[in-house]
Amino acid sequence: MTTDSPTPDTGAELLPIATPARTRAALRTLIRPDRGLALTGIGILVAATAVGLLVQPLLGRIVDIVADGRPAGDLTLPVVLLVAVALVQGLTTTLGLSRIARLGETVLARLRERFVERALNLPADRLERAGAGDLTARVTGDVARVAEAVRSALPEMARSVLAILLTLGALALLDVRFLLAALLAVPVQLLTARWYVRRALTLYADQRVANGAQQQQLLETIGGAVTVRGHRLEEQHTERSAGRSRKAVDLTMRSVNLVLGFYGRLHIAEYIGLAAVLIAGFWLVRDGAVSIGTATAAALYFHSLFGPVNAALVLLDDAQSAAAGLARLVGVTDLAEQPEPEPEAGKPQAGKAEAGKAEAGKPTAVKPEAGKAAPASVPRQRIASSEAAVAVHEVSHAYGPGRPVLHEVSLSLEPGEHVALVGTSGAGKSTLARIVAGVQQPTSGTVTAPAGPGSASAGAGEHPVVLVTQEVHVFTGTLAEDLRLARPDATDADLRTALATVHALDWAEALPDGLATVVGEGGHRLDPARAQQLALARLVLADPALAVLDEATAEAGSAGARVLERSAEAALAGRTALVVAHRLTQAVAADRVVVLEAGRVVESGPHDELRDADGPYAALWRAWSGSRTTAPHP
Repeated sequence: MTTDSPTPDTGAELLPIATPARTRAALRTLIRPDRGLALTGIGILVAATAVGLLVQPLLGRIVDIVADGRPAGDLTLPVVLLVAVALVQGLTTTLGLSRIARLGETVLARLRERFVERALNLPADRLERAGAGDLTARVTGDVARVAEAVRSALPEMARSVLAILLTLGALALLDVRFLLAALLAVPVQLLTARWYVRRALTLYADQRVANGAQQQQLLETIGGAVTVRGHRLEEQHTERSAGRSRKAVDLTMRSVNLVLGFYGRLHIAEYIGLAAVLIAGFWLVRDGAVSIGTATAAALYFHSLFGPVNAALVLLDDAQSAAAGLARLVGVTDLAEQPEPEPEAGKPQAGKAEAGKAEAGKPTAVKPEAGKAAPASVPRQRIASSEAAVAVHEVSHAYGPGRPVLHEVSLSLEPGEHVALVGTSGAGKSTLARIVAGVQQPTSGTVTAPAGPGSASAGAGEHPVVLVTQEVHVFTGTLAEDLRLARPDATDADLRTALATVHALDWAEALPDGLATVVGEGGHRLDPARAQQLALARLVLADPALAVLDEATAEAGSAGARVLERSAEAALAGRTALVVAHRLTQAVAADRVVVLEAGRVVESGPHDELRDADGPYAALWRAWSGSRTTAPHP
């Protein structure tokens, strides 16, 4: 179960935060595979702590020997035993803490993998509503906070709790009255912990949200720096960034004051407890109930509790901060796992698709399995009564109340047909493309698309739909590894064939190490045109029945536009394609042009027919071709 996270003044709909109960359940699930390691580590720490509790009685024995005026030789055995205790405790503590640390790292790795897997499968529109800053803050700050707690707080917390419990037991063995005296500090400590916890969780959650809003503002300002400077908006954006930074700093200072108050209350509890144990020792020694050495051991036991008790309570700071971060991470994993809502009676069911997307230019797809849907996607229906490769029936979509993008759009693509989507900015072209690709679920309507392996081309693959966008990403690794993201079993010959298809083989083989050249971050830099050719080569390797290109040649600029258009035409040859056209030369080459205007289909037909019809497409064509020295010909 998750709850909506507080929405900052950015207007974004932040990703949800898991409830404490759900967070604890998720943590148990993460630990369950390593229960044996957890039990072994705790068992060793119990033994180490129990051995360490022999130090105080041995010191008390030394006090009794001195107080009784016994020979110095009587000190030999207690001293030797103290050395042995120190060695055994050191070895067992090291072994136990190493096992607890290994458990923590294993659980942390499992959490990271699950978070990344779920985050990659979140619907695109949900991420857009949340903003990049929220997800970035969770991937960086929250994961780092949980990691820090796992590496430092978890082992120390386990050790401290065991030390507290066993030391209180040892006090009872000396004399139960020592235990009762020590317990006078507990009410103050419990009230302190309660006071702290009730304030810390909300405060740290608010602090995470404020940090996310701050990152979002910085990302928007830096990403749109050209526009900001062009419109002379530097002061406004600086003030927004400063305001959100001030809010984050204010919350940080509140957390500092909270910790200072927490420490002050702990010191009061220590004074009460130690004073009570010393007074009890005085009375018991005076009455002859215990020896001076025993009273000394009791005082040392309580003094030894200062470290573990303070550590355990102070670690509540790290625990609360980590719990807030963990709740935000679990909120994302739960969001991706939530089943799609059942359609209401009388309402059309949204179309279903089990296809991957080319995230930042990486075409991927998921092979459909009967009755099973991939996370955050909806299984598509096979077409029963139509021979169309794709059928969009009365699809509408809105990114929120009062923000409609598509209005009852109907569209069909015949097998092997290439359809170009054109229209002004904001017409809904990219939204429709993502819905057809299965990346985004429509608000209403039905979409049917290929649900089985094979495309119209020879040697068809098993990917039903692949989306390639203008947001191209070159992954770090060799060029061959980057290409094999689309088809892991591809041979070098397959890779060269795919590169040759999109006219990229010459420059690929001219790289310093050919297909073995490291590209991406820290590697050989590929210009936008070559990076997009790489994405198109992945599409060829995936060999889908349906290819969706969302302005996939937009980033090349004028110089590389024609080269990329030729590459795209070659990649789409022999397969059904829906192309969001940013240049009307792509519309000229398409079998059919569909014009979107304000989320509605206003025209559909071949280029020549629409150009001569003097409608919206003709106006677009005149505006586009009139801005060029020589208008391209069909």
